Amino acid sequence: MPSRSSARLAALTVAAVCSAASAVVLTSPAHADSVRVHDIQGTTRISPFAGQKVTDVPGIVTATRTYGSSKGFWIQDAAPDDNPATSEGVFVFTSSTPKVAVGDSVTVTGTVSEYVPGGTSSGNQSVTEITKPAITTVSTGNAVPAPAVVDRHSVPGAYAPAGDTAAAGSVNGLPLDPSKYALDYYESLEGMNVQVADARVVTATDPYSELWVTVKPWEHRNRRGGTVYGSYDSQNTGRLQIQSLGSTAGFPKANVGDTLEGTTTGPLDFNQFGGYTLVASELGTLKSGGLQRETTRKQSDRELAVATYNVENLDPSDETFDKHASSIVHNLQSPDIVSLEEIQDDNGAKDDGTVGAGATVNKLIDAIVAAGGPKYDWRSIDPVNDQDGGEPGGNIRQVFLFNPERVSFVDRAGGDSTTAVGVTKVHGKAQLTASPGRIDPANAAWAHSRKPLAGEFAFRGKTVFVIANHLNSKGGDQALTSQYQPPVRSSEVQRHAQATAVNAFVKDILAVQKNADVIALGDMNDFEFSGTAEILEGDGALWSAIKSLPKSERYTYDYQGNQQVLDQILISPAIRRGCDFEYDSVHVNAEFNDQISDHDPQVLRFRP
Repeated sequence: MPSRSSARLAALTVAAVCSAASAVVLTSPAHADSVRVHDIQGTTRISPFAGQKVTDVPGIVTATRTYGSSKGFWIQDAAPDDNPATSEGVFVFTSSTPKVAVGDSVTVTGTVSEYVPGGTSSGNQSVTEITKPAITTVSTGNAVPAPAVVDRHSVPGAYAPAGDTAAAGSVNGLPLDPSKYALDYYESLEGMNVQVADARVVTATDPYSELWVTVKPWEHRNRRGGTVYGSYDSQNTGRLQIQSLGSTAGFPKANVGDTLEGTTTGPLDFNQFGGYTLVASELGTLKSGGLQRETTRKQSDRELAVATYNVENLDPSDETFDKHASSIVHNLQSPDIVSLEEIQDDNGAKDDGTVGAGATVNKLIDAIVAAGGPKYDWRSIDPVNDQDGGEPGGNIRQVFLFNPERVSFVDRAGGDSTTAVGVTKVHGKAQLTASPGRIDPANAAWAHSRKPLAGEFAFRGKTVFVIANHLNSKGGDQALTSQYQPPVRSSEVQRHAQATAVNAFVKDILAVQKNADVIALGDMNDFEFSGTAEILEGDGALWSAIKSLPKSERYTYDYQGNQQVLDQILISPAIRRGCDFEYDSVHVNAEFNDQISDHDPQVLRFRP
């Protein structure tokens, strides 16, 4: 395995003996005779033999893992029981390269352990393993048990049971119901040899040689081949992560809408980077779906085009400037105003006190000119060093690019990293006290997070207020495959406080000028149906314009098989009432394996 993959895979399925902090504390060690794999797996997520020593557990070796720190092999019982809730496969952790081969009939003596990938604080489900094994090979060259077929017929429509309130919402102790819940179904196959056939790719291959497929072709499908995440109550149950059990050198470079034709077969594992994962010993053949990057239409002379684009930690050392410039000029058709998120300071992640980003921004502006675009001007406010979160030392911030041939920036002195921008009334119209300015930067809601950047623009004699945002990320939230159902979204607390502050500022503008054109845009790090969006929209101050698109087209990001909205452009009532706006989520990144950012840019066109 490549070194970067090995480092990541080391965290996937390491036995509890290697990380006591990640082990589930269970019963005292005991001794069990005549135990088979399905007895070890049991009918809940936690083995009834956890913490106990088991002797001479029989099985056929179905796969071996010889890389990373999770070395070992899977065995499967050739004589299964008749209970669909009990898995017939289990992982045997050896810590060194296993000395068995696929097709060996073995008996294993060792200790049953429940390992939680990512540690118990992650909330992840555990993996049942046999650790400290003594292995006896009984025979070789045996047929491997036929794989369980995972398809649209076998995976239930409901995602997960509600957790046990007496166990803080955990599902660990609940009896598995694989005919009713998808997570129970996958758990009932943990460690077993499974197979998917002709599976459509719904998240492109990532740098770690992983992709996601769906076994339910019509589940919330969109026209470009992805699977849309439309609500907390409508999970996409057919999603499954695919990794390679062997070398990743030939792992397919897939885009959304491609297909793994034929069969993909291997043991079903569970890891902290996506949950249930088919670790393929046999991969299907990649068939291209022919997906192409989108291009939006050019704005008319009377239309103002405003865009948001997360350029993913851009700094002068990156090699993506020409590609970003091409996207802005050709795919976005040179918007009049572009809110950029994740612009780093001039030496990137080097943490030496540098906060200026002139070199970063001007390198992008020059690349845009070279790509045939306009000579953009720009405005921003440098953050206080190491106070705005993101990559340590990077000092990410939002930046306004604007085309001075089409739109003017209203400069008003007084804005800096620690001074709050306000709203005044001049000749019956709203004005910012500083432009550019930051919204309430001393508010605890912005601790270790990006502060919104407000700017006042003029287009064809009309004032437009633009607020560039990059709200708190979802880092720390429990995964959809968490043992806690529904999973806890802890990051919402800060994000909701941030949304409250932005909404209040917009209301300040509208209180002075009811018909003001206000746009709040950026990486909101939350869905259009989320509580965050509801707070931003509070009392009708704003409306998320991506909701003007059909539900199947509402996505800006693709994560673990779910195409979802993170980037938004919200508009004030005056813009919405005009009914002459047009919204476009321009898919140039999220669906592609050669993406230059993990976000797709968004464009709003309207007539102020």
